[in-house]
Amino acid sequence: MNKLHGLDELATILVVDDTPDNLALISTLLKGIYHVKVAVNGEKALKIASAERPPDLILLDIMMPQMDGYEVCRRLKAVAATRDIPVIFVTARADEDDERTGLELGAVDYITKPISPAILMARVKTQLMVKASADFLRDKNAFLEHQVARRTLEVSAIHDEAGYRTVRE
Repeated sequence: MNKLHGLDELATILVVDDTPDNLALISTLLKGIYHVKVAVNGEKALKIASAERPPDLILLDIMMPQMDGYEVCRRLKAVAATRDIPVIFVTARADEDDERTGLELGAVDYITKPISPAILMARVKTQLMVKASADFLRDKNAFLEHQVARRTLEVSAIHDEAGYRTVRE
């Protein structure tokens, strides 16, 4: 079980590929360990990613009709609600320029096909751990900022009651 959200719930991974065999292979590797959603094109991927409960990670093919993976990634990273979802490109495009383009668009990793199941699983696990750590730190930071603001108001109220002049005056 993955304790990504502090509960014994499975992380959700969105697999995006227009080739049914690739979807089946990757889904089979991930099922039972993670909750898997699939999309056969970019539009469906964007819709799933924008849902009330977005995926924790996206495995994204580059070469797809209508909207390629680069454009899907570009759109995901342009919207606050999906910006922090880690994207791993899983593609047959092994060119260094393609990899650089994917990473520049905001992907966190790039895996070339044919995939090694061990490498895919290790990278998925690593990125989910990184995301869980980032989410924890973001939540902790928000909590601490709230605490500081609350304490600042308390101190300000005490100073006002005691008749102290603030530095701003």
